[in-house]
Amino acid sequence: MTSATDVLFRPLTIKGLTLPNRIVMAPMTRAKAEGGLPGAAQVDYYRRRAEGGVGLILSEGTVIDRPVSRNLPGIPFFHGAALDGWKQVIDAVHAEGGRMGPQIWHTGSTRAGWEPEQPVESPSGLVGPGDPRGKEMTEEDIADTIAAFARAAADAKRLGFDVAELHGAHGYLIDQFFWSGTNQRSDRWGGPTIRDRSRFAVEVVKAVRAAIGPDFPLILRLSQWKQQDYKVKLAATPAEMEDWLLPLSEAGVDVFHCSQRRFWVAEYPELDGEEGLNFAGWAKKITGKPTISVGSVGLDGEFFAAFAGQGSQAMPLDNLIRRMEREEFDLIAVGRALISDPAWVQKVQTGAPLAGFNAADLAELV
Repeated sequence: MTSATDVLFRPLTIKGLTLPNRIVMAPMTRAKAEGGLPGAAQVDYYRRRAEGGVGLILSEGTVIDRPVSRNLPGIPFFHGAALDGWKQVIDAVHAEGGRMGPQIWHTGSTRAGWEPEQPVESPSGLVGPGDPRGKEMTEEDIADTIAAFARAAADAKRLGFDVAELHGAHGYLIDQFFWSGTNQRSDRWGGPTIRDRSRFAVEVVKAVRAAIGPDFPLILRLSQWKQQDYKVKLAATPAEMEDWLLPLSEAGVDVFHCSQRRFWVAEYPELDGEEGLNFAGWAKKITGKPTISVGSVGLDGEFFAAFAGQGSQAMPLDNLIRRMEREEFDLIAVGRALISDPAWVQKVQTGAPLAGFNAADLAELV
């Protein structure tokens, strides 16, 4: 006898890595790594999600070895002394039978209520259109940043992680190169089209692929929207999405992690209707690569409400199951529900009641 949720619990193999189910723990900034170093609290936090049956855990954003690569002091490093802590994390996850990868990050010029001692860096010294902050990156800065991404990914493989994810979404550094509102360069790192402005990301992916070899799975997280402007669309048409995604696919991305505010919203409803393909669906159609969808899974409120201290009630998974059954995308990432309940995956599988999201849980690592 099968249950409605069985589609979520089918194994998936990517480059020799077999995931036991289709549920991913979404990367979620917790900013609780004292001095940027993961410790016992982080070890236990991720171990509990592995114990709870998550198919693939993606860590919170972890920053590369650049002078100002994070926008909050509690964001963990993925270099230097922090690697000892991450080794403990992945060993604990593996001891529970879990699979995990770090999300590798540079926050660019974004604001988060914390002013570092040195200037932040970005493609054009902008945090948004007409909004200056920090400095424009030099050719040397760009080369050093690409190399730092590659070193971090190589360290992930060396430490025993199962995958690595590059954060290229939400208005952070890689995304600031994509976006015309923050990339106004006239050199080879800028340009009038999304294909032109993707060159930095392509070079990051190529460098990472060279560092990790051909068989280690590489995920790239992307978004149309930016925290600076939720209405932005980098690719207004499927043709523009091809110009954006195909060079990244050819450079070495294995999986596209397509961030939306609501996973059920059609990306181009004018073409295939309100029930049409979402961002992850179009990315899969265009590239032929596996995709991860994400966005308010199983909850009645958007994640932005969490920042205002609002919780969310659990909602049925019917829409998700329907889209998974038609193979629109391959994996689904779950965020806030897993912040509040490490056993959320097990409860979905057994049909136990789901509790939703309690905003108070952001204050600690449950």
